[in-house]
Amino acid sequence: MSGDALIAMKGYETMKQQLQQIELRAKQELETIRDAKELEELRVKYLGKKGELTAILKQMSTLSAEERPVIGQLANSIRADIEQAITERAAKIKAELSAKRLSEERLDVTLPGKKKVIGKLHPLNSVMNEIEEIFLGMGFDIADGPEVEYDYYNFEALNLPPDHPARDTQDTFYVTDKILLRTQTSSVQIHVMESQKPPIRIISPGRVYRSDAVDATHSPIFHQIEGLVVDKGITMADLIGTLDLMMKRLYGDDCKIRLRPHHFPFTEPSAEVDVLCFNCGGKGCSMCKNEGYVELLGAGMVHPKVLANCGIDPDVYSGFAFGLGLERVVMRKYGINDMRLLYENDLRFLNQF
Repeated sequence: MSGDALIAMKGYETMKQQLQQIELRAKQELETIRDAKELEELRVKYLGKKGELTAILKQMSTLSAEERPVIGQLANSIRADIEQAITERAAKIKAELSAKRLSEERLDVTLPGKKKVIGKLHPLNSVMNEIEEIFLGMGFDIADGPEVEYDYYNFEALNLPPDHPARDTQDTFYVTDKILLRTQTSSVQIHVMESQKPPIRIISPGRVYRSDAVDATHSPIFHQIEGLVVDKGITMADLIGTLDLMMKRLYGDDCKIRLRPHHFPFTEPSAEVDVLCFNCGGKGCSMCKNEGYVELLGAGMVHPKVLANCGIDPDVYSGFAFGLGLERVVMRKYGINDMRLLYENDLRFLNQF
């Protein structure tokens, strides 16, 4: 055998050993790999365009024509073996990760279930909806108006003179000299009477603001439901009948109301409407100041000046109005003796409703 033949034979054996070593190292390293990133790095290292297997194949030009197919077949076989090993390792890593995740997320089906807490209406919203349904059933509409109001709609148009105590900054939250946070939903009456001709039957529920100290029966923010009826031939008897029906629908047929003469600038005649004390049943207690009744709302016949201010002829039309404090209605309905409980959001209290 010539010297050239011996060198060629030696090159063939070396290349064969290198290919076998590549396969051995690749499979050994595969056993230590734990994630997909390392697996991809190994694939590129051995099978990539610049990988170790490709580098060996570039040396095939030094082989004889008979040796090239043999080395080529061996290289293809080793490539296929490494690819198969990588695929199997990838499947094993995926299975291990899945098993680990399932183990971490395992649920003990024998444990008692967790009760879902279902939300419900606040007692203020619940009673508000109930009152709205009562008046809708009597043919009333629901009107809305701005909480930030002009002085004109909150006071002037309602026949409150400039020197009226309610205009004092100690009772009213003013934004400017002419703009304020409404102290009553009565302002909605004016908006409605200016834009709508009689007959009018509306209630206007919403938040109102007054500079009151916080105690068991007062709050600087509370809810009021204003009622207004304007038509031909409306009398005080219509007002009493409407209020009596509303109270009986809310509190039951045994509910009693009483009217006491009072003065409001926007109604004439006017009355304070009291309801039988829920705490003592009329016997007298600290809640009702030993009177047996609790003040609930103010009411009366719409003052002719208020009708005239809105362009309604008081010689043709008459009407009644009332302002109902929602918080007091809720307190009477559920036997609550402190208004502050309605605003503290204490779930121990709210879960009772």
